[in-house]
Amino acid sequence: MKILFLDESGDHNLTSVCSDYPVFVLGGVIVESDYATGEMDRQVKRFKRELFGAEGIILHTADITRSLGAFHRMRNPEFRRRFYAELNTLVDRLKFRVIACAIKKDRHLETYGLHAVDPYILSLGTLVERFCRQLGRDEKGLIVAERRDATLDRQIELAFLNLKIGGANRVPAREIDRKIESLTLRDKRDNISGLQIADLVVTPIGREVLGKPQQPDMKIIDRKFVRSTHGEKLGFGLVILPK
Repeated sequence: MKILFLDESGDHNLTSVCSDYPVFVLGGVIVESDYATGEMDRQVKRFKRELFGAEGIILHTADITRSLGAFHRMRNPEFRRRFYAELNTLVDRLKFRVIACAIKKDRHLETYGLHAVDPYILSLGTLVERFCRQLGRDEKGLIVAERRDATLDRQIELAFLNLKIGGANRVPAREIDRKIESLTLRDKRDNISGLQIADLVVTPIGREVLGKPQQPDMKIIDRKFVRSTHGEKLGFGLVILPK
């Protein structure tokens, strides 16, 4: 069984578009379930113990970049260099595949106006479709996403139910219903290693979509994207909308 751990980068709200980051990315990592709860979890916990002396720290990009909470030590340049070097080594070593959908919000609004679909809902359908393609004929999959607030969580649950009833663009409902057992929402505080790796993946993808200089973390992530048999990333592991 495979698990797709999902996280997001950017704001899915279409009422305002941030000029510095006008993109919404929903993306994640596909991991074998036994590996996710076994070796992946052990390696992530070992990384935390070695760097911070505790396993309970949650790897969260916003806190890391702003040196907040447990990451106050990131203000020390030497520790910051060590942290990123060892984090990149960890991510490179872990076994997972990446899929992501990026919505350029300004172009999305220009193209569809009042009919523009919520970026999270649109991205979810795209990723469910790609996830199904990564599952064997008789293989099952689970989706684990980060819990937000009650209203948004209910919207996501309904959107997933609609996919199981109505299907995605190129995957019929019966296939989604047969292959994907459930979509589960978990709190960040649950300290799930797969969700934290997904968190670390999505922001570098957003930077790349916006054309910002590629950092070492993105070079590692790029190698882990799902690709076509010809090595194509766009349209397979990474979907950018509008096309």
